[in-house]
Amino acid sequence: MVDYHDREWGVPVHDDPRHFEFLVLEGAQAGLSWSIVLRKRDGFRRAFSGFDPEKVARYTRARIQKLVADPAIIRNRMKIEAAVTNARAFLTVQQEFGSFDRYCWKFVDGRPRVNRWTSMRDIPASSAESDAFSKDLKRRGFRFVGSTIIYAHMQAVGMVNDHVLGCFRYRELRRSEP
Repeated sequence: MVDYHDREWGVPVHDDPRHFEFLVLEGAQAGLSWSIVLRKRDGFRRAFSGFDPEKVARYTRARIQKLVADPAIIRNRMKIEAAVTNARAFLTVQQEFGSFDRYCWKFVDGRPRVNRWTSMRDIPASSAESDAFSKDLKRRGFRFVGSTIIYAHMQAVGMVNDHVLGCFRYRELRRSEP
């Protein structure tokens, strides 16, 4: 968890496969702790073809059944099926916008939202932006993309800087802004 916080969480992502990875992982995390997901991340990477949405979009019922039995990942059929459905919707968004990255960053006008929280308890579970992003994803056929899950995605990929003011990463990420 410390390594993830210190190196990844909140760093702006502009890479479509990375966005897809976080969508899969955030959806799998629903109702569970993030530490469980991080422990199974390598298993997810293997099971979901390196988070290649083109490959995942072609998964069959038989492949899904095999994943439901895979102890290296979270074996929730609905979450696994959602990841496959989301891969197909992800590809459609890429076709429409040129990239998923271009699509998702429009919800924050292309720049990270920088918050000024003084404590972890101040950090919200969602925002007006995650509400809009979630609603649009659902309209496009995505599943397991409620506002709380999408807010977590926005935090993970740096669309929102929710490191608290006293955290060294808050300052580092502010310095790295364009």
